[in-house]
Amino acid sequence: PQGPPGQVLSLFFYVATDGQGTLTPHMDGRHLSHVTGLSEELGGFTIRFPSPDAGGGAISYNHLVTMCPGLHHITDVVRGSLRDRFSHPSGGSGNSKRRYFGVDVYNPPPQPGSDHSQVIVHQITLALPFQAEILFESDSFLERWEHLSGQTLTAELERHKKDMAERFRQTFQLEGKGFIPEQVAFAQAALSNMVGGMGYFYGSSLVQSRYNPEPVAYPLAPLFTAVPSRSFFPRGFLWDEGFHLLLIARWNPTLAWQSLGHWLDLINADGWIPREQILGPEARSKVPSEFVVQRDENANPPTLFLALRQLLAGGNVPPEGRLILRRAFPRLQTWYGWFNETQSGPLPHTYRWRGRDRDTLQFLNPKTLTSGLDDYPRASHPSDDERHVDLRCWMALASEVMAGICDLLGEDGGRYKESHSALTDNSLLDKLHWFERLGAYADYGNHTQNTVLEWERPRPFPGQDPRSVPPPRLIRVVRKAPKLQYVGALGYVSLFPFLLQLLSPDSPKLGRVLDQLRDPDKLWTPYGIRSLSKSSPMYMQRNTEHDPPYWRGPIWINMNYLAVRALHHYSQLEGPHREKATSVYRELRINLIANLYRQYIDTGFLWEQYNDHTGRGQGCHPFTGWSSLVVLIMAEEY
Repeated sequence: PQGPPGQVLSLFFYVATDGQGTLTPHMDGRHLSHVTGLSEELGGFTIRFPSPDAGGGAISYNHLVTMCPGLHHITDVVRGSLRDRFSHPSGGSGNSKRRYFGVDVYNPPPQPGSDHSQVIVHQITLALPFQAEILFESDSFLERWEHLSGQTLTAELERHKKDMAERFRQTFQLEGKGFIPEQVAFAQAALSNMVGGMGYFYGSSLVQSRYNPEPVAYPLAPLFTAVPSRSFFPRGFLWDEGFHLLLIARWNPTLAWQSLGHWLDLINADGWIPREQILGPEARSKVPSEFVVQRDENANPPTLFLALRQLLAGGNVPPEGRLILRRAFPRLQTWYGWFNETQSGPLPHTYRWRGRDRDTLQFLNPKTLTSGLDDYPRASHPSDDERHVDLRCWMALASEVMAGICDLLGEDGGRYKESHSALTDNSLLDKLHWFERLGAYADYGNHTQNTVLEWERPRPFPGQDPRSVPPPRLIRVVRKAPKLQYVGALGYVSLFPFLLQLLSPDSPKLGRVLDQLRDPDKLWTPYGIRSLSKSSPMYMQRNTEHDPPYWRGPIWINMNYLAVRALHHYSQLEGPHREKATSVYRELRINLIANLYRQYIDTGFLWEQYNDHTGRGQGCHPFTGWSSLVVLIMAEEY
């Protein structure tokens, strides 16, 4: 730990069961030396607490052995056990001592219940500077000649760092593309944090379905997945994971196949996957209540098909992948069918996201969380008449991948090929979604551009106590009635036929899209493609009093990765737009890499999104989920 020399610091190390398994403390004189344990997941194990290196200074020890009603209550239990009756030698002349708070070994534990967690806390108190280590040793490893600590651990870490650097060099070959060592280290950090963020989660989701009047807990299930942010979003998100696996699959296909298998095992009998995996009470305690319950009519972009397409590329699928595909094939069929049954639109070959916010008074434009693009402008008045172009494009991708899987497994893929043919028919796409006045593809629905947020300031009735008057609130005012029409919002949604490479290379619409993309008055910035055009009425507009713009201008790296990938794709195909695609590809790739690297050097982080005027990182950080796709952009791996 770093800090002023001589500052006294206490460290607490928690060991706890989760309602099952056992822990046994072992003492060395009056302080805890190690804990042995047994659990269903880990088997037998030992956690050791070697004496810290305090540079000859004094070390004070405390420990607590108790029970608590659940892991999410550990902090409260430990806080309640702290007492200030302990003294630590000051280290100065004389026998002066300093009082400190310590966990009290004599604190009487509550009576354990069947669902209680056993907790052991090891506390050390000492002055800076010092070094402390905690060792976990599994009983499954039988030939342990020495403890993996101190210089032994340092040497092993150095060996693994060198091996990782060499494997990274061979995999991505960034030096050959002209990147300097500092930029290579940046890419290594992005990859390391992505892979290091993979975790094993276990628990149940709370689900509201049409079969039950109230939310119910789904069966307990495991999930091996990456996460968007280990500190801020430490759980699985369905549409994020498809992007995560693009990078993970390039580094270690086995990890990607394992994660895919876990996600597909979450499909229920109807073919639905919860979009956010908030598994168990500990996870739920960290999430705002309005996001905890998952609703089984709500979808999320099926980005796992992005990862599957990459894993299937070239046909070199390893035996493990073929086994997972064979076992997962019925699940994939059911998932694909669920989308077509529950998310279909009002016309053949159209689709509509379910689950839009229906409150037309609170929101400037009701959100579509299910699309992944949250507050991106859709039809101002949600209705069953809507047609969402991004979901249609996702289903075109899904159809292509399902047809490929059928070919690989020797199954009949005729229905998927027919669907793919219809969904990639550019003339049908233009008929359903091209908005000539916007010069781009667009959603369709009951819409008006003439909405604003205004303050409503209630006045007291005659004789009413002014203190009982509701406070002012910001509400939506509709100044022109909506009608069925295209939604005039130019941005990421407009680009989807291009982003997912559905446009023919000789399509006149492709040239129009490239022009819009490169226009600095619309989508182009020196830092990446902004999410919503500066010309849009909703650009950088708040959605409510408490909701700042999210997908209404800022730059998002997952969408920019798809843009770079699409530009590279069209730069390789003969057609009238090849030269333009090549030029824009080179510019956008350089801009993205330069800005993400610059922000990383300035702040030490990858960010959730980037400001479209300054390039500065904003939102959640560290965000080493899909922002880590910068590694693939650097390597030109698409």
